[in-house]
Amino acid sequence: MQLVSAPVTGKGATFSVGGWGTRAWWLALLAALVVIFVGAMSGWLVARASGQEALQRLQGQQADEVEVVARLLASKIEQSQKLLRQVATGITPQMLHSPSSLQWLLQQGLPAVQFFDSLQVARQDGELRVNLQYGRFDNAANLEPTERDSLRRTLQEGKPMVSELIAGRTSEARVMFTQPLHRPDGSVMGVVAGGLKLQSQGLLPGSLLLPARSDSRLLVFTRDGTILLHSDPARVMGNVRDEPGLAQVYAQWRAQERPVEGRGTTQVLSGYIVSMAGMPLPQWLVARVSDAQAVLAPLPGAQRHAWWVVAGTTALSAVGVAALLLLWLVRPLAQLRTRAVQMLDRHTPPTMPWPRAGGEVGALVQVFQALQAQYAQQAVAQKTIVDEFQAVMVHASISIVILQQGMLQKVGSQACRMLGYTEEELRGRPVRELYWSDADYAQTSARVKAGFAEHGALMGDVCLRRKDGSSVWVRVQGCSVNPADAHGATVWTLEDLTTVHAAREQNIWLAAHDPLTQLTNRQGCERRLHLLLAERLARRCSETPLAGVQQGAQERAADGVFLYLDLDHFTVVNDLAGHDAGDDVLCHVAQLLQTQVGQSGWVARLSGDEFGVVLPDCAAAHGAEVAAQLCAVVRAWEPMYQGRSFVLGASIGMVVLDACTQDAASVLQAADMACYSAKRTGRNRMVLHVPQRV
Repeated sequence: MQLVSAPVTGKGATFSVGGWGTRAWWLALLAALVVIFVGAMSGWLVARASGQEALQRLQGQQADEVEVVARLLASKIEQSQKLLRQVATGITPQMLHSPSSLQWLLQQGLPAVQFFDSLQVARQDGELRVNLQYGRFDNAANLEPTERDSLRRTLQEGKPMVSELIAGRTSEARVMFTQPLHRPDGSVMGVVAGGLKLQSQGLLPGSLLLPARSDSRLLVFTRDGTILLHSDPARVMGNVRDEPGLAQVYAQWRAQERPVEGRGTTQVLSGYIVSMAGMPLPQWLVARVSDAQAVLAPLPGAQRHAWWVVAGTTALSAVGVAALLLLWLVRPLAQLRTRAVQMLDRHTPPTMPWPRAGGEVGALVQVFQALQAQYAQQAVAQKTIVDEFQAVMVHASISIVILQQGMLQKVGSQACRMLGYTEEELRGRPVRELYWSDADYAQTSARVKAGFAEHGALMGDVCLRRKDGSSVWVRVQGCSVNPADAHGATVWTLEDLTTVHAAREQNIWLAAHDPLTQLTNRQGCERRLHLLLAERLARRCSETPLAGVQQGAQERAADGVFLYLDLDHFTVVNDLAGHDAGDDVLCHVAQLLQTQVGQSGWVARLSGDEFGVVLPDCAAAHGAEVAAQLCAVVRAWEPMYQGRSFVLGASIGMVVLDACTQDAASVLQAADMACYSAKRTGRNRMVLHVPQRV
């Protein structure tokens, strides 16, 4: 079979398939020889250096492991200190003089207390105020000397500490964390300490040793060599001087008097690989002791595996040479494909020129070049239109928004500033998110649908929500881009009317509300009470005479009650603590009353320290219960100003809203008189107004 050389001629270049094929075979032969030589050298180097590399890798991994464990334990200790600081921040100077309040705080008020097995609080003079052991308060005399010494050192030095190991039986060994308590001026007023068992989850959990390894031991021990955690539980509380392999490394470290450092180090001696890392705060160390012979036992198998890898690499390299030869022969067609794909991507400039070739490939190149010229002309025209549209959206003096099926497609700069968003934040989001509720959005959508159906456009006022949560009133005017397409895009202009609406609402609100407590004022109360009485009267007049005879007093009893509340001893707060404290008391009492009344009625500030409570559809008996509850709530609150505690009360006059009460002013006057009677008869009570029947 004869190989024929077939020349292929393109513009400015000539390709000879036969010549390229011959050179490709020579290149393939040369590459094969290089691959064989490199493979043999690689196998020899791998077999020679695999043992040393495996040992170095093991040393690095083991050093990293003990360093990670040391950091993990250090973070646990730091977390314990943080929890203890949370307990400390909740303890005030007054609590150190009130053991009962301190005990309540530790048992109920601070969830962080449950983390510690024991908790102690001592004053600056060393007196132990609380000794909490496993959730129960114990005698201060049962505190061990080591624990007392840790408390005393923290009071003297004024900084957090971690105690030495408080030994006992292995199950009872523990560590104490201490945190000083500071006054506002920075001086030490006491100390709080929390204890954790050595084997607890918050300190040295047994899960830290998993998974167990037969050829290695993990230990945690103190600076003096006491073992705190060991793969063999029987070795806990023993000494590292009895540990094979570790004893010599520990003795060298002690002889050098080196400080406890967090960085991991590894030594190889006497058939052992020993890695150590420290925790500076508690002065503990973590060590991993591995049997070097057992660890390196899989090395021969690894060397055989390396030889197989070299052989496989050599075979793959030979296949790669053949693939490169084929790629060299079809390179012009591959270049054409890549350049055509780059031409279709209009957002990324091409990085490869068109291939220079003849024949069918050359003809395809000419077609693609013509298409590229058409794309360039269309891109210039489209960019001009987009730039003009973008300029309108950015520089227009009105707010413009374009919607597509309820989604924000384009938002002008003025509209973005009005709503507090950037254009990127609004583009593609549902317009529903700009409304306060689904009901508001549904109502506006119905108006839009009806307006477009009848007039082809819509204009009206809507309330939208800004990014910061505030309201913005806007006048919207919109129309469809294509009236024939009911689901097509719509264009809207927005005009900010927030100032106009705010001015209207502010004048109405201020006329009927108290600016201090934000409650309804006396005028607003009389107006609402008048409307309530008029509604009750209209309802009774609309009933049939027969229904009035049958129901009678039951309905009158359910019309509601009015409570006139006057604070007792309020002038004492004003005289001794000042009017600012008095205003604070009025605001807090207003919140208390609103909380108690809830949705069953409403509260008003009538004048000074006098409040009104209206309970519609409330019987007299239930109204008396609510009045007694309000008296108890006000009485239970003891405000404190300028270091002094005050006791308040509430005198209440109650009027039943029945068929005889038709005038709001007379209701307020009658309730005021009943409140005055409550004050005369001893305060902090309720007196019911009994009308005189004619």
